[in-house]
Amino acid sequence: MTYRSPRQRAVTPQARGRFGDFDVLSSVGQWDDVTAGVVLGRLALPGELAFFTPGEVAIAAPLLDLLLAQDGEPRIPVLALIDQRLAVGETDGWHYDDLPEDAQAWRATLSALDDDARSGPTGRPFAELPSPAQAVLVQSVHDLANTVHPDPGQPGRWHEWPAQQVWSLWTRYACTAFYSHPWAWNEIGFPGPAYPRGYLHAGVGDRERWERADRVDRDPTTFAQRVEAARREHDRLRGGG
Repeated sequence: MTYRSPRQRAVTPQARGRFGDFDVLSSVGQWDDVTAGVVLGRLALPGELAFFTPGEVAIAAPLLDLLLAQDGEPRIPVLALIDQRLAVGETDGWHYDDLPEDAQAWRATLSALDDDARSGPTGRPFAELPSPAQAVLVQSVHDLANTVHPDPGQPGRWHEWPAQQVWSLWTRYACTAFYSHPWAWNEIGFPGPAYPRGYLHAGVGDRERWERADRVDRDPTTFAQRVEAARREHDRLRGGG
């Protein structure tokens, strides 16, 4: 089992947690040794990357930061977690017919994103663009992915691939890596694996003794407000406001 110092506490990414002094690592003693070893192993400092090349890292790192709004430290090492999966061929067990297998799809789509940047007005690679300009390029893939095409059999395409599938590839790996990490659990108040402890209070609003109440007992931003804020930010990034 991975050693954990008694002083070690879980970190909340960018300090955006809503659960007060909640610390998922306080539950380590309740997990079986195998589970605790796996979870604590994710806290190890990222080592040398084995899959992505340095050039790909320069594209993938800001892409993942934009997808997950990791705009400051402390960050969950999502890039390292994805790199580890791809290096050992740990995929979801399937891939889209219109995309290469996941490892090659990552390389190809990162290269295409860099091509988009280089063909822009500045001619600079994606890694050298300011974050707002990078966001515009990433947003364009999202927009294509969500465009309703007149022919349902011909979805919006980005380069040679369906944009929906590219967006799914990026976000699927990004979210899996992010929420596999105990720091993300701290952010959402998740106390970790239930085995062997289990849950006793399953009613709506009921909490176990190790759980914490949300400091904001409501949705802090209504859905309509989020949509409007996203629209304004989109227009701003594109120079329209």
